[in-house]
Amino acid sequence: MRTGLQGKTALVTGASRGIGKAIARALAAESANVVLSSRRQEALDEAAEEIRAEHPGAGVLAKAAHVGDRDQAAACVDAAVAEFGSLDVLVNNAGTSPHFGPMTDIEPGAAAKTVEVNQFAVVQWTQLAWRASMRERGGAIVNIASVGGLVTEHGIGYYNATKAAVVHLSRQFAMELAPRVRVNCIAPGLVKTALARALWEENEERIAGYMPLGRIGVPEDIASAAVFLAGDTASWMTGQTMIVDGGATIRPAIA
Repeated sequence: MRTGLQGKTALVTGASRGIGKAIARALAAESANVVLSSRRQEALDEAAEEIRAEHPGAGVLAKAAHVGDRDQAAACVDAAVAEFGSLDVLVNNAGTSPHFGPMTDIEPGAAAKTVEVNQFAVVQWTQLAWRASMRERGGAIVNIASVGGLVTEHGIGYYNATKAAVVHLSRQFAMELAPRVRVNCIAPGLVKTALARALWEENEERIAGYMPLGRIGVPEDIASAAVFLAGDTASWMTGQTMIVDGGATIRPAIA
């Protein structure tokens, strides 16, 4: 199946490592131009060099921006359009989880940071992409939520609440931006990333045994889904949430 992403320009937030980096690599493999964004320019430059080495024909731009800073976000979007002439795909991937524990204990600062990065950044970057390019040219937006946004869970309840908001924001934007822009969402299960390290590192074998498909996810599992949703292969999909979790959410509660 052809994705139609060749020559398109895709911007990925949180792209210096983990899921974001894997998505950028997968988009470059489809001959898309990729714009990598995260907080640290040095880490972005390293990721960009890896992608250039793997896919010499791909256009790659690394532009640091704090996902919650509107001026920096606008500068990143503007740089993408200036470099490649358009912004056709936006992947809102950046996330944070500064609090672990019950929601009764979360401090206001940690709550505000979680909302800023996980939730309002989706609104902010979507606004900027729409105004800079997508309103005129159309496009596709892929938001990275979490299966945690669909269930209750110990320890990361407030993080999950912001991811539940991402699911709804995806549906709302899909309605508002149709038919010019498709907006879909991915809800990953537990994936082996640095952000989720505390959840899997010491219990990987036990958790893998719990999964119907027998393993924890890797960033490339989510990247494949993102390429599908970004491309022409999903041209009649919008407002949907794709669960990619190794089957964890279908496992019976009692064996």
